[in-house]
Amino acid sequence: MKIVVIGGTGLIGSKVVEHLTEHGHVAVAASPNTGVDTVSGAGVAEALAGADVVVDVSNSPSFADDDVLAFFTTSTSTLLAAEREAGVRHHVALSIVGAELLPSSGYLRAKVAQERLIEESGVPFSIVRSTQFFEFAGRIADEATVDGVVRLSTGLMQPIAAADVSLAVARVAAGAPINGTLEIGGPERLGQDAFVRAGLAARGDSRTVVGDPDAPYFGTRLTGTELVPLSAGVQLSATTFAEWLAAQTAAA
Repeated sequence: MKIVVIGGTGLIGSKVVEHLTEHGHVAVAASPNTGVDTVSGAGVAEALAGADVVVDVSNSPSFADDDVLAFFTTSTSTLLAAEREAGVRHHVALSIVGAELLPSSGYLRAKVAQERLIEESGVPFSIVRSTQFFEFAGRIADEATVDGVVRLSTGLMQPIAAADVSLAVARVAAGAPINGTLEIGGPERLGQDAFVRAGLAARGDSRTVVGDPDAPYFGTRLTGTELVPLSAGVQLSATTFAEWLAAQTAAA
């Protein structure tokens, strides 16, 4: 099959392309870097010509509320229209576990809007909802640091390695549309503060992490299990955060 991966040069997309290619598919990495811009529409029709499947793992360059909403709605609408024109038989999108449970987050509202466009498009689809990536522990810490102290929510997360996300997305892309949502996550639940504390300690970062139930997480407050996958069909990866951290240290 010809499978076009939107965001195919990024953290997740590049590995999705690798997995699909290894299994005999014609996987095309599409992004602004390759001349495909899903916001302006430039290069989209050309990239989708002859495509059987489109995988969208792209992300907004800005996380400001208005910007991220405009990105996901415009980009997704552009893609879906081009897919209908090209006869694409399967649209796969990467989204976020718990997005609909945290409406005060502009980013998560934008992901919900994206999902709705896909569900109402008439294009056969699969939505893969993932938990937070191990790789983002440092960014979470940076966003929450004030005067050298990292104040973070104690709400639960079930983080996952980006490599495991890429593998799950590639498997879905190679299969039949589920016309629904698949949740994926890591093997263990961690408080957000504990997750980031372990990540910083592993790289020798001396910042103090303080658990605070009222600390915001990218514009919203966690009260419990919003970011934990709870669906009956959830697929959990085997890689623990400690194992991932050890591998990063060994590779450094």
